[in-house]
Amino acid sequence: MAHIIVVGNEKGGSGKSTTSMHVATALARMGHRVGGLDLDVRQRSFARYLENRSAFRTREGVDLPMPIMAELAEGPDPLSPALERMDQAYDFILIDCPGSHTKLSQMAHTLADTLITPLNDSFVDFDLLARMSPEGEVLGPSIYAEMVWAARQMRAQAGAGPIDWIVLRNRLGTQQMHNKRKVGGALASLSKRIGFRVAPGFSERVVFRELFPRGLTLLDLKDVGSDAMSMSQIAARQELRDLITMLNLPGVGVTF
Repeated sequence: MAHIIVVGNEKGGSGKSTTSMHVATALARMGHRVGGLDLDVRQRSFARYLENRSAFRTREGVDLPMPIMAELAEGPDPLSPALERMDQAYDFILIDCPGSHTKLSQMAHTLADTLITPLNDSFVDFDLLARMSPEGEVLGPSIYAEMVWAARQMRAQAGAGPIDWIVLRNRLGTQQMHNKRKVGGALASLSKRIGFRVAPGFSERVVFRELFPRGLTLLDLKDVGSDAMSMSQIAARQELRDLITMLNLPGVGVTF
């Protein structure tokens, strides 16, 4: 059976689609069969990213590893039939969720073997996970953490395995070190209470915005003639390598 990776939270602008694209493409580059589903039926950022990649491959004649985007089924339950069709065809299925609470997103969370939650490094985004007092004390889980808890309960009742939940500290900046320490400390404390692992994600870099129109990722630059990588690109590539290692996916050894 395919291993299902869900990338989700309930807030836009945290880098979900960038994370989805880089994880899916990294797995494809390592020889795994990777399928994708984009549940954000309005913006479709993940699907658009792959469409841009397909167009670039055709236009430039470059054979880049390609995750395959599938379509949702018709009817009241568009997700389950799509996953049934994909299950035997792929090693990994990556599902990118919208930045809001929807029925499809909630259903996807119950199916996740691995859940990746990108989070901007601020207490505005932290509020999705937990409520805090003005003094900085964690008072209890918030809306998104409660939704993940409900998904875990449903999986347990169905006899499915646990969700490996990774909270990704995304868009880390070089400034505001005091705030970063406070957010990091709050996440470390909360992770023990509600059961997730904390991983460093991607720093805020211009390169990610530049790659989207061509559907490229950091791992494709040498294939398209960019022999001299900048220090920022090298650092970003290492961040991706660290993330794939941290995910600890079955049968995956980092080879890029």
